[in-house]
Amino acid sequence: QVQLVESGGGLVQAGGSLRLSCAASRIIFSINTMGWYRQAPGKQRDLVATITSGGSTNYADSVKGRFTISRYNAKRTVYLQMNSLKPEDTAVYYCNGGGTSGYWGQGTQVTVSD
Repeated sequence: QVQLVESGGGLVQAGGSLRLSCAASRIIFSINTMGWYRQAPGKQRDLVATITSGGSTNYADSVKGRFTISRYNAKRTVYLQMNSLKPEDTAVYYCNGGGTSGYWGQGTQVTVSD
């Protein structure tokens, strides 16, 4: 089955941390680049971070120094460690395989309170 399953979202106070996980089916994880995107209410879906199979990473300017993307190939899982969270990080976070024309998870809500 071709799927991406996210977990780890929730409610946290500003300054707190959360770790998102994304479990991928074999066919998706074989794609070179995995990533996380987010979509706040009334806004477009934006890139948060990506990671290649070789471990090269790319981050949106707004999360650099606070978020870390990683992948554990043996478990076909991608992680997003989010530290120093801000209210403006509130969004639905989506796991992605293969870019915007690729595969998407169902999304997980992250809410950061003041």
